Amino acid sequence: MTDKASIKRLKLTRFKLDSLLNITQAINENLSADELLNKAEYILRKELNIGKLVIFKKSDNWECVLESGCPEGSCANINVEEVLLPHTEITFITSSYEDSLKGFDIIIPVYNNNSPLAFVIIGDIDEEGEGVSPVIKHLNFIQTLSNIVMVAIENIRLFEDSLKQEALKKELELASHMQAMLIPDNKALPQNDQFKVSGFYQPHYEVGGDYYDCIDLGKHQLGFCMADVSGKGISAALLMANFQASLRSLFTSEILLDELVRKLNTRVIDSVHGEKFITIFIGKYNTETHILEYINAAHNPPVFFELDSGNIIKFNSSCVGIGMLDEIPKIDVGSYQLTGNSKIICYTDGLSELPDENDKEIGTSAIEENIKNTKSIASNIKSLIASLEINSDNDKLFDDVSILGLEFLV
Repeated sequence: MTDKASIKRLKLTRFKLDSLLNITQAINENLSADELLNKAEYILRKELNIGKLVIFKKSDNWECVLESGCPEGSCANINVEEVLLPHTEITFITSSYEDSLKGFDIIIPVYNNNSPLAFVIIGDIDEEGEGVSPVIKHLNFIQTLSNIVMVAIENIRLFEDSLKQEALKKELELASHMQAMLIPDNKALPQNDQFKVSGFYQPHYEVGGDYYDCIDLGKHQLGFCMADVSGKGISAALLMANFQASLRSLFTSEILLDELVRKLNTRVIDSVHGEKFITIFIGKYNTETHILEYINAAHNPPVFFELDSGNIIKFNSSCVGIGMLDEIPKIDVGSYQLTGNSKIICYTDGLSELPDENDKEIGTSAIEENIKNTKSIASNIKSLIASLEINSDNDKLFDDVSILGLEFLV
């Protein structure tokens, strides 16, 4: 009898080692999570005759990844947060446990890096048969197998997430590169003896919703704008790319500014159906008449400086933002007659909402300090950037920062 018992134990030990080896080889062969679960289910239920098997696993939320040998809906009745999370060690289920665990014998928690990763709940439908219940007899093996399989599945998930993150990173890098192409390089901005233009763009994330442009419209006219999409991320960047294409196709020397804004509003509404909107300051300057026309559609008021008088003027809002309403009820077109050399700086709220030493928004104070001189607009912007330490290492930056400056030489 002793020899028979020894042979039986030896066979059982060999079976367990072979099973663990089989699982390990499956992991090394990069089998999917479902295939690993199927192997574990076969070993536990078919080879060890365990009657009921339920496995919950944590990913973003707790989910039931395996339900075998149980009445349909068993997983749905078990509240992991309330019923299972309190258990940090193997626990035998008694009659005092709540109804959702009735019919099960043991809770086996699986921890990884000191955090709960999974819960294996097992039950034995053959408990009234002869001999020791297989649930008890193979408990250590079941625990070991569960740990190996669930950690392997978690590693698969983490690896897949890393691949997705890498793919997303590459897509964001491409999107960032494409968006940077929409922001005109200073070398591409129009320049002549009647005006000078300079810009600056510092995105907070890989992609953003800021946009500025300056276009030689011909017939002695220069068009320019500074815009900002509500919200952030890919959706804002896509809308801004679409908006840039629309503005470039519509902005001509002939079109009136209010007509241009209404057409842009229609296109934005058709694109996003009111889910996002764009604030914009848009201007048109005539180099012969020296008249600056503008519309401020709920954007930050640009700072205008007259060199001769030393006056600072802010061009405030004259209508609602583009895309806020199906139709803009009223648009006031501003007009200003330049009588001497002047400068203007347009910007987005990533600049004006920067905190000062008292954690209050700086507003336009820094712009005014750096524009009130006879230096070039390019020099003014460089000084502004340096004084506010606008760079990728500044942890005070919480949004894209865009600056467009124009110097009118009358």
